[in-house]
Amino acid sequence: MSLQQVARRYASALADVAVERGKEREVQTEIDSWASMIESNPLLRDVFANPTIPYEQKRNVLEELISRSKVQETTASFLRVLLENQRLPELKEVAARYSQVLDERAGVVAAHVTTARAIPDDLRNSLQQALAESTGKTVRLSFTTDESIIGGVVARVGSTIFDGSVRSQLERLAVNLTDRK
Repeated sequence: MSLQQVARRYASALADVAVERGKEREVQTEIDSWASMIESNPLLRDVFANPTIPYEQKRNVLEELISRSKVQETTASFLRVLLENQRLPELKEVAARYSQVLDERAGVVAAHVTTARAIPDDLRNSLQQALAESTGKTVRLSFTTDESIIGGVVARVGSTIFDGSVRSQLERLAVNLTDRK
């Protein structure tokens, strides 16, 4: 089973419990923090990933961290399950999938937009509305700039890419001109 499949299963199970308890966003914040903590600390990541370190020692480290961080019981139980199943090193992927699962259940889709320059808020709002109409869902946008696209917009919604960049239009034009020779 692939890491993505494993992460999705754990994320879906966590979402079921967190939604039932009404703690989905609190748990999301805690899981994201834990994933960042483990990723940013190579020693901690190695402890949880190393199969030669006895489970009891890993459990003691985890319990100490749980007691210091004072996380929700839902989060603490989930971290214990991941440790028990030797999946704690994959927490970053699980956290990302958890966020996606919550968004899917809420009818929200994430879109990443790249522009050559920062765009004003009114254009951002128009773009968000246009993407919402094309997807039929609520859209949460994130923006980056990349001068290499020259102008226009590249939007990624899930696996769909809407490329209205000047760069891609110039590339298509070049292909068309060379095909005519």
